Amino acid sequence: MGNSKPIVGITQGDSNGIGYEVIIKALSDPRIMEFFTPVVYGSSKLFGFYRKTIPEIEQMETNVITSASNARPKHINILNCLPDNVFAEPGQATPDSAKAAITALARAVDDIKAGLIDVLVTGPINKKGMSGQGFGFPGHTEYLQKQFGVDDVTMLMTSHRLRLGVVTGHIPLKEVPASISEQKILSKLRLMTQSLKEDFCIDHPRIAVLSLNPHSGDGGLLGTEEQDIIIPAIAKATEEGLLAFGPYSPDGFFGLGHYERFDATLAMYHDQGLGPFKALSFEDGVNYTAGLPVVRTSPDHGTAYEMAGRDLADPHSMRAAIFTGIDILNARRAYAELQDGKMEVRRIEGDRRERGPRNID
Repeated sequence: MGNSKPIVGITQGDSNGIGYEVIIKALSDPRIMEFFTPVVYGSSKLFGFYRKTIPEIEQMETNVITSASNARPKHINILNCLPDNVFAEPGQATPDSAKAAITALARAVDDIKAGLIDVLVTGPINKKGMSGQGFGFPGHTEYLQKQFGVDDVTMLMTSHRLRLGVVTGHIPLKEVPASISEQKILSKLRLMTQSLKEDFCIDHPRIAVLSLNPHSGDGGLLGTEEQDIIIPAIAKATEEGLLAFGPYSPDGFFGLGHYERFDATLAMYHDQGLGPFKALSFEDGVNYTAGLPVVRTSPDHGTAYEMAGRDLADPHSMRAAIFTGIDILNARRAYAELQDGKMEVRRIEGDRRERGPRNID
Protein backbone atom coordinates (compact mmCIF):
# COMPACT_ATOMS: atom_id res chain seq x y z
CA MET A 1 0.00 0.00 0.00
CA GLY A 2 3.06 2.24 0.03
CA ASN A 3 2.27 3.62 3.45
CA SER A 4 4.17 2.84 6.63
CA LYS A 5 1.53 4.34 8.91
CA PRO A 6 -1.37 2.13 9.99
CA ILE A 7 -4.51 2.42 7.91
CA VAL A 8 -7.56 2.85 10.13
CA GLY A 9 -10.94 1.99 8.68
CA ILE A 10 -13.80 3.92 10.29
CA THR A 11 -17.40 2.92 9.58
CA GLN A 12 -20.00 5.68 9.52
CA GLY A 13 -22.52 3.78 11.68
CA ASP A 14 -26.11 4.96 11.38
CA SER A 15 -26.10 7.81 8.85
CA ASN A 16 -28.75 9.78 10.76
CA GLY A 17 -26.98 9.68 14.13
CA ILE A 18 -23.87 11.47 15.36
CA GLY A 19 -21.42 9.11 13.63
CA TYR A 20 -20.31 11.51 10.91
CA GLU A 21 -20.08 14.43 13.31
CA VAL A 22 -17.76 12.65 15.76
CA ILE A 23 -15.69 11.26 12.87
CA ILE A 24 -15.29 14.68 11.27
CA LYS A 25 -14.46 16.38 14.55
CA ALA A 26 -12.02 13.62 15.55
CA LEU A 27 -10.17 14.00 12.23
CA SER A 28 -10.40 17.79 11.98
CA ASP A 29 -6.87 18.52 13.23
CA PRO A 30 -4.52 17.72 10.30
CA ARG A 31 -1.73 16.82 12.73
CA ILE A 32 -3.62 13.59 13.46
CA MET A 33 -2.59 12.33 9.99
CA GLU A 34 0.99 12.04 11.21
CA PHE A 35 -0.01 8.92 13.14
CA PHE A 36 -2.28 7.02 10.74
CA THR A 37 -4.19 7.15 7.47
CA PRO A 38 -7.99 7.14 7.88
CA VAL A 39 -10.46 5.47 5.53
CA VAL A 40 -14.08 6.40 6.25
CA TYR A 41 -16.58 3.82 5.02
CA GLY A 42 -19.79 5.53 3.95
CA SER A 43 -20.56 8.34 1.53
CA SER A 44 -18.73 11.48 0.45
CA LYS A 45 -22.15 13.08 -0.01
CA LEU A 46 -23.12 12.42 3.63
CA PHE A 47 -19.65 13.44 4.81
CA GLY A 48 -20.04 16.79 3.02
CA PHE A 49 -23.53 17.31 4.41
CA TYR A 50 -22.47 16.85 8.03
CA ARG A 51 -19.29 18.85 7.60
CA LYS A 52 -21.43 21.88 6.72
CA THR A 53 -23.26 21.52 10.06
CA ILE A 54 -19.98 22.17 11.91
CA PRO A 55 -19.12 25.84 11.20
CA GLU A 56 -15.76 25.82 13.01
CA ILE A 57 -14.33 23.30 10.53
CA GLU A 58 -13.49 25.13 7.33
CA GLN A 59 -10.96 23.02 5.44
CA MET A 60 -10.27 19.27 5.36
CA GLU A 61 -8.00 17.35 2.99
CA THR A 62 -10.32 14.64 1.65
CA ASN A 63 -9.83 12.00 -1.00
CA VAL A 64 -12.78 10.09 -2.42
CA ILE A 65 -11.95 6.47 -3.26
CA THR A 66 -13.67 3.24 -4.24
CA SER A 67 -11.00 0.93 -2.79
CA ALA A 68 -8.96 1.12 0.41
CA SER A 69 -5.91 0.21 -1.66
CA ASN A 70 -6.08 3.75 -3.06
CA ALA A 71 -5.92 5.47 0.33
CA ARG A 72 -3.60 8.48 0.35
CA PRO A 73 -1.52 9.48 3.39
CA LYS A 74 -2.28 12.82 5.04
CA HIS A 75 -5.81 12.78 3.62
CA ILE A 76 -9.20 11.77 4.98
CA ASN A 77 -10.03 9.02 2.54
CA ILE A 78 -13.77 8.55 2.03
CA LEU A 79 -14.65 5.17 0.58
CA ASN A 80 -17.96 5.46 -1.25
CA CYS A 81 -19.89 2.27 -0.61
CA LEU A 82 -23.45 3.64 -0.47
CA PRO A 83 -25.88 4.43 -3.32
CA ASP A 84 -25.51 7.81 -5.02
CA ASN A 85 -29.06 8.78 -4.02
CA VAL A 86 -28.37 8.42 -0.28
CA PHE A 87 -29.46 11.39 1.81
CA ALA A 88 -29.37 12.42 5.46
CA GLU A 89 -32.31 12.78 7.82
CA PRO A 90 -30.55 13.78 11.06
CA GLY A 91 -32.22 12.41 14.16
CA GLN A 92 -34.49 9.98 12.32
CA ALA A 93 -34.22 6.21 12.64
CA THR A 94 -35.01 5.09 9.10
CA PRO A 95 -34.68 1.80 7.19
CA ASP A 96 -32.22 3.46 4.82
CA SER A 97 -29.93 4.67 7.62
CA ALA A 98 -29.90 1.16 9.10
CA LYS A 99 -29.13 -0.38 5.69
CA ALA A 100 -26.31 2.14 5.24
CA ALA A 101 -24.78 1.08 8.55
CA ILE A 102 -24.90 -2.59 7.53
CA THR A 103 -23.37 -1.89 4.11
CA ALA A 104 -20.49 0.19 5.49
CA LEU A 105 -19.72 -2.39 8.17
CA ALA A 106 -19.76 -5.33 5.76
CA ARG A 107 -17.40 -3.53 3.34
CA ALA A 108 -14.96 -2.59 6.12
CA VAL A 109 -14.92 -6.16 7.46
CA ASP A 110 -14.18 -7.49 3.97
CA ASP A 111 -11.28 -5.04 3.70
CA ILE A 112 -9.72 -5.86 7.06
CA LYS A 113 -9.97 -9.56 6.20
CA ALA A 114 -8.14 -8.78 2.95
CA GLY A 115 -5.44 -6.80 4.79
CA LEU A 116 -6.36 -3.50 3.14
CA ILE A 117 -6.84 -1.81 6.52
CA ASP A 118 -5.03 -2.47 9.80
CA VAL A 119 -7.59 -1.36 12.40
CA LEU A 120 -11.39 -1.28 12.38
CA VAL A 121 -13.21 1.49 14.26
CA THR A 122 -16.99 1.20 14.13
CA GLY A 123 -19.36 4.14 14.35
CA PRO A 124 -22.51 3.95 16.53
CA ILE A 125 -25.42 1.93 15.19
CA ASN A 126 -29.13 1.50 15.85
CA LYS A 127 -29.33 -2.19 16.77
CA LYS A 128 -33.12 -2.38 16.52
CA GLY A 129 -33.14 -0.64 13.15
CA MET A 130 -30.47 -2.98 11.76
CA SER A 131 -32.33 -5.99 13.09
CA GLY A 132 -35.38 -4.84 11.15
CA GLN A 133 -33.24 -4.90 8.00
CA GLY A 134 -32.17 -8.52 8.50
CA PHE A 135 -28.87 -7.91 10.32
CA GLY A 136 -29.48 -10.92 12.57
CA PHE A 137 -27.10 -9.99 15.41
CA PRO A 138 -27.64 -8.07 18.66
CA GLY A 139 -24.61 -5.87 17.98
CA HIS A 140 -21.16 -5.43 16.43
CA THR A 141 -19.54 -7.86 18.88
CA GLU A 142 -21.64 -10.87 17.94
CA TYR A 143 -21.47 -10.05 14.24
CA LEU A 144 -17.68 -9.88 14.28
CA GLN A 145 -17.40 -13.12 16.26
CA LYS A 146 -19.38 -14.87 13.51
CA GLN A 147 -17.48 -13.16 10.69
CA PHE A 148 -14.11 -14.28 12.04
CA GLY A 149 -15.23 -17.70 13.23
CA VAL A 150 -13.86 -17.51 16.76
CA ASP A 151 -15.26 -19.53 19.68
CA ASP A 152 -15.51 -16.64 22.12
CA VAL A 153 -15.03 -12.89 22.32
CA THR A 154 -15.72 -10.36 25.00
CA MET A 155 -16.65 -6.73 25.04
CA LEU A 156 -13.71 -5.16 26.87
CA MET A 157 -14.39 -1.56 27.82
CA THR A 158 -11.19 0.37 28.32
CA SER A 159 -10.16 3.87 29.41
CA HIS A 160 -7.37 5.58 31.29
CA ARG A 161 -9.11 4.59 34.54
CA LEU A 162 -10.18 0.96 34.13
CA ARG A 163 -10.74 -2.01 31.83
CA LEU A 164 -13.95 -3.98 32.13
CA GLY A 165 -15.27 -7.15 30.51
CA VAL A 166 -18.65 -8.86 30.75
CA VAL A 167 -19.68 -12.51 31.04
CA THR A 168 -23.04 -11.95 29.34
CA GLY A 169 -23.57 -9.26 26.74
CA HIS A 170 -26.64 -8.08 24.85
CA ILE A 171 -29.31 -10.28 26.43
CA PRO A 172 -32.41 -9.48 28.54
CA LEU A 173 -31.71 -9.13 32.25
CA LYS A 174 -34.10 -11.97 33.12
CA GLU A 175 -31.89 -14.37 31.10
CA VAL A 176 -28.65 -13.46 32.86
CA PRO A 177 -28.67 -15.93 35.81
CA ALA A 178 -29.31 -18.94 33.56
CA SER A 179 -26.62 -17.76 31.14
CA ILE A 180 -23.83 -17.70 33.72
CA SER A 181 -21.77 -20.87 34.10
CA GLU A 182 -18.36 -21.90 35.38
CA GLN A 183 -17.21 -22.61 31.85
CA LYS A 184 -18.34 -19.21 30.54
CA ILE A 185 -16.62 -17.34 33.38
CA LEU A 186 -13.45 -19.38 32.84
CA SER A 187 -13.56 -18.69 29.10
CA LYS A 188 -13.84 -14.95 29.69
CA LEU A 189 -11.02 -14.97 32.24
CA ARG A 190 -8.72 -16.85 29.86
CA LEU A 191 -9.60 -14.56 26.98
CA MET A 192 -9.16 -11.38 29.04
CA THR A 193 -5.84 -12.60 30.46
CA GLN A 194 -4.49 -13.28 26.97
CA SER A 195 -5.76 -9.95 25.68
CA LEU A 196 -4.21 -8.02 28.57
CA LYS A 197 -0.87 -9.68 27.82
CA GLU A 198 -1.01 -9.43 24.04
CA ASP A 199 -2.93 -6.18 23.54
CA PHE A 200 -2.01 -4.13 26.63
CA CYS A 201 1.54 -5.32 27.47
CA ILE A 202 0.67 -6.55 30.99
CA ASP A 203 2.83 -9.55 31.96
CA HIS A 204 0.80 -10.92 34.86
CA PRO A 205 -2.68 -9.39 34.68
CA ARG A 206 -4.83 -9.35 37.82
CA ILE A 207 -8.58 -9.59 37.19
CA ALA A 208 -11.32 -8.85 39.72
CA VAL A 209 -14.55 -10.83 39.36
CA LEU A 210 -17.85 -9.25 40.43
CA SER A 211 -20.69 -11.08 42.14
CA LEU A 212 -24.11 -11.46 40.56
CA ASN A 213 -26.24 -10.89 43.64
CA PRO A 214 -26.21 -8.04 46.17
CA HIS A 215 -23.52 -8.43 48.85
CA SER A 216 -22.10 -11.44 46.95
CA GLY A 217 -25.22 -13.43 47.81
CA ASP A 218 -24.82 -12.85 51.56
CA GLY A 219 -23.87 -16.47 52.21
CA GLY A 220 -26.70 -17.81 50.06
CA LEU A 221 -29.41 -15.65 51.60
CA LEU A 222 -29.65 -13.42 48.50
CA GLY A 223 -28.80 -16.04 45.89
CA THR A 224 -26.54 -19.05 45.43
CA GLU A 225 -24.79 -18.26 42.13
CA GLU A 226 -21.70 -17.06 43.97
CA GLN A 227 -21.30 -20.29 45.94
CA ASP A 228 -22.37 -22.63 43.15
CA ILE A 229 -20.80 -21.03 40.08
CA ILE A 230 -18.63 -17.93 40.54
CA ILE A 231 -16.40 -19.04 43.44
CA PRO A 232 -15.71 -22.47 41.88
CA ALA A 233 -14.89 -20.76 38.55
CA ILE A 234 -12.37 -18.47 40.27
CA ALA A 235 -10.84 -21.50 42.03
CA LYS A 236 -10.40 -23.33 38.71
CA ALA A 237 -8.90 -20.21 37.14
CA THR A 238 -6.40 -20.03 39.99
CA GLU A 239 -5.48 -23.68 39.41
CA GLU A 240 -4.73 -22.78 35.79
CA GLY A 241 -2.40 -20.01 36.92
CA LEU A 242 -4.75 -17.14 36.13
CA LEU A 243 -4.73 -14.26 38.61
CA ALA A 244 -8.47 -13.98 39.29
CA PHE A 245 -9.89 -12.62 42.55
CA GLY A 246 -13.33 -12.23 44.10
CA PRO A 247 -16.23 -12.26 43.92
CA TYR A 248 -16.63 -8.62 44.90
CA SER A 249 -19.91 -6.86 45.54
CA PRO A 250 -20.17 -4.21 42.79
CA ASP A 251 -21.43 -1.35 44.99
CA GLY A 252 -18.44 -1.29 47.32
CA PHE A 253 -16.03 -2.34 44.58
CA PHE A 254 -16.70 0.74 42.48
CA GLY A 255 -17.74 3.06 45.29
CA LEU A 256 -14.50 2.54 47.21
CA GLY A 257 -12.28 2.57 44.12
CA HIS A 258 -11.12 -1.04 44.51
CA TYR A 259 -11.03 -1.38 40.71
CA GLU A 260 -7.82 0.66 40.78
CA ARG A 261 -6.02 -2.32 42.37
CA PHE A 262 -6.60 -4.56 39.35
CA ASP A 263 -5.68 -4.60 35.68
CA ALA A 264 -9.25 -5.43 34.66
CA THR A 265 -12.66 -6.27 36.08
CA LEU A 266 -15.09 -8.97 34.93
CA ALA A 267 -18.77 -8.11 35.42
CA MET A 268 -21.56 -10.66 35.22
CA TYR A 269 -23.84 -8.66 32.91
CA HIS A 270 -23.93 -5.62 30.66
CA ASP A 271 -25.29 -2.82 32.85
CA GLN A 272 -23.57 -4.07 36.00
CA GLY A 273 -20.27 -3.18 34.38
CA LEU A 274 -21.07 -0.54 31.79
CA GLY A 275 -23.06 1.65 34.16
CA PRO A 276 -20.09 2.32 36.45
CA PHE A 277 -17.68 2.34 33.50
CA LYS A 278 -19.52 5.11 31.68
CA ALA A 279 -19.98 7.08 34.89
CA LEU A 280 -16.22 6.99 35.41
CA SER A 281 -14.95 7.14 31.82
CA PHE A 282 -17.63 8.35 29.42
CA GLU A 283 -15.50 10.95 27.64
CA ASP A 284 -12.59 8.66 26.75
CA GLY A 285 -14.24 5.24 27.07
CA VAL A 286 -13.63 2.74 24.28
CA ASN A 287 -15.35 -0.53 23.42
CA TYR A 288 -12.74 -3.11 22.34
CA THR A 289 -13.61 -6.59 21.09
CA ALA A 290 -11.09 -8.92 22.72
CA GLY A 291 -10.56 -12.33 21.15
CA LEU A 292 -10.67 -11.39 17.46
CA PRO A 293 -7.72 -11.96 15.10
CA VAL A 294 -8.07 -8.28 14.08
CA VAL A 295 -8.23 -5.05 16.08
CA ARG A 296 -11.70 -3.53 16.43
CA THR A 297 -12.65 -0.61 18.64
CA SER A 298 -15.64 1.69 18.95
CA PRO A 299 -16.64 4.78 20.91
CA ASP A 300 -18.64 3.94 24.03
CA HIS A 301 -21.75 5.90 23.04
CA GLY A 302 -24.75 5.34 20.78
CA THR A 303 -26.34 7.16 17.86
CA ALA A 304 -27.62 10.05 20.04
CA TYR A 305 -30.30 10.99 17.49
CA GLU A 306 -31.35 13.92 19.66
CA MET A 307 -27.97 15.58 18.95
CA ALA A 308 -27.61 14.65 15.29
CA GLY A 309 -26.90 17.51 12.89
CA ARG A 310 -26.75 20.10 15.68
CA ASP A 311 -22.98 20.38 16.28
CA LEU A 312 -23.38 19.11 19.85
CA ALA A 313 -21.55 15.75 19.77
CA ASP A 314 -18.27 15.27 21.65
CA PRO A 315 -15.56 13.51 19.60
CA HIS A 316 -13.34 12.47 22.52
CA SER A 317 -14.54 8.86 22.61
CA MET A 318 -14.17 8.45 18.83
CA ARG A 319 -10.66 9.89 18.96
CA ALA A 320 -9.85 7.59 21.89
CA ALA A 321 -11.20 4.61 19.93
CA ILE A 322 -8.89 5.43 17.01
CA PHE A 323 -5.76 5.79 19.11
CA THR A 324 -6.60 2.82 21.34
CA GLY A 325 -6.89 0.71 18.19
CA ILE A 326 -3.48 1.90 16.99
CA ASP A 327 -1.92 1.25 20.42
CA ILE A 328 -3.34 -2.29 20.46
CA LEU A 329 -2.10 -2.93 16.92
CA ASN A 330 1.42 -1.87 17.94
CA ALA A 331 1.25 -3.92 21.15
CA ARG A 332 0.19 -7.02 19.20
CA ARG A 333 3.05 -6.60 16.76
CA ALA A 334 5.55 -6.18 19.59
CA TYR A 335 4.12 -9.22 21.40
CA ALA A 336 4.36 -11.32 18.24
CA GLU A 337 7.98 -10.28 17.74
CA LEU A 338 8.73 -11.14 21.35
CA GLN A 339 7.17 -14.60 20.97
CA ASP A 340 9.10 -15.16 17.73
CA GLY A 341 12.28 -14.18 19.57
CA LYS A 342 11.55 -16.61 22.38
CA MET A 343 10.92 -19.41 19.88
CA GLU A 344 14.21 -18.66 18.15
CA VAL A 345 16.06 -18.75 21.48
CA ARG A 346 14.46 -22.11 22.30
CA ARG A 347 15.39 -23.44 18.85
CA ILE A 348 19.01 -22.39 19.27
CA GLU A 349 19.15 -23.89 22.77
CA GLY A 350 17.62 -27.12 21.42
CA ASP A 351 20.23 -27.28 18.65
CA ARG A 352 22.99 -26.82 21.19
CA ARG A 353 21.64 -29.63 23.37
CA GLU A 354 21.44 -31.94 20.35
CA ARG A 355 25.04 -31.15 19.34
CA GLY A 356 26.25 -31.61 22.90
CA PRO A 357 29.18 -29.76 24.51
CA ARG A 358 31.97 -28.64 22.24
CA ASN A 359 35.17 -30.67 22.62
CA ILE A 360 37.89 -28.13 23.27
CA ASP A 361 41.45 -29.49 23.09
